[in-house]
Amino acid sequence: MGKKRIVKTKTGGVNKELKNRALAKSSKRKLADGILFVEATFNNTKVSFSDKKGNVIFWSSSGSLGFKGAKKGTPFAAAKVGDLIGEKAEAIGVKEAEAVVSGVGTGRESAIRAFMARGIEITAIKDTTPVPFNGPKPKKPRRV
Repeated sequence: MGKKRIVKTKTGGVNKELKNRALAKSSKRKLADGILFVEATFNNTKVSFSDKKGNVIFWSSSGSLGFKGAKKGTPFAAAKVGDLIGEKAEAIGVKEAEAVVSGVGTGRESAIRAFMARGIEITAIKDTTPVPFNGPKPKKPRRV
C-alpha cells in the first residue's frame, strides 16, 4: 500500500488571523478610564470594555479568537482574551479601569491578570455572579 504521510498540524494557541482581524478595527475615540466586564462560564469566557456610562466600546471571547470546544473555558484562553482587550484599551489611551466579574468559570482571574499586564490599573473588582438565595423546591416524597 505504501507509506502513509503524517501531516502535523499546529494546535493550541491563538489563531493569528483572528487576532489580527480583532485588532484591525480600532476605536477613534480616546478614553482615560472605563469598565471591564468579564463573563466566565464553564464553556467560554467573554470580555467586554465599556466607558463609564456602560456603552460597550469593544469586546472579545475565547471562541472568537479561534479556541474550540473544551479549550474555550480554560484559563489560558481567558488570558489571551484579556490580553487582546488590554491591547485594544491601551491603543485608545486607557490608564485605569474597574472590573465587573460574572460567572463561576476558570477564566475569571486570568482574564483580569492579562488585562493588568498591559499596564492598566484596576481600581475596583466587583463580583456580580447571581447566587440563588432559596434554591429549587425539593421533590415530593414518594407514595407507595
